[in-house]
Amino acid sequence: MLTSKISKVSKVVICGAKGVGKTAILEQLIYGNVTIDSELHSTIEDTYVASVDTGKGSRDMLRIYDTAGLQGNVQLPRHYLLYPDAFIVVYDPSDPASLDMLAGIKSDIDKYKEKKEIIIIVIANMRSRNPRTVGTSANNDVSTNGNHLNHHINSSNQMSSSDRIESNLNRANNWCARERIKHYTVNAMERASLYEPFVQLAIRLYPTQTKSSFQLRQLTGQKASRVDNS
Repeated sequence: MLTSKISKVSKVVICGAKGVGKTAILEQLIYGNVTIDSELHSTIEDTYVASVDTGKGSRDMLRIYDTAGLQGNVQLPRHYLLYPDAFIVVYDPSDPASLDMLAGIKSDIDKYKEKKEIIIIVIANMRSRNPRTVGTSANNDVSTNGNHLNHHINSSNQMSSSDRIESNLNRANNWCARERIKHYTVNAMERASLYEPFVQLAIRLYPTQTKSSFQLRQLTGQKASRVDNS
């Protein structure tokens, strides 16, 4: 694997709302050292190089530009829209605002891509979260029945949160289907879940080159006719 031939480098921009886990995804994918306790600072701008094995005998290189998270009406800076071969747009399915940004980012990409064919994929980052117990210190003195009620409220909140995530994932699936964009669900804490979107992206950026058998037969026929005429 270490002796695999390295081909050209494709440029990829990863973007999305602030705090959706873009940097965690890249750090986990490339280094595998991210845990739930890892402290990752807000990104201003950073660059990663990923060597992806797509099973073709050569490793395809992706130069990935990590961008600052977007907030409110802030748009992706124009210089990021001019040079990439592909975009990875990340959102958090528990945060509807991060999902709402997808259409705006896609619109900006379309505006500046001119006639160049740009690949876009969308990643839902299902980040692990430990729900906090509902209640305040004043509830510590309630009766057993009160504790049971708190437990019921907590369970209901978890269920509604799960339903909300499912609803946002369905919205994203429907939007991606209309826009003909690949949609992947990952968890930045689980490295294995990150492989598929990046391998599939590399395959699309580096399609297998096939030689035309028609041209080969045509050339062979020409050579044969010349021999016959001599």
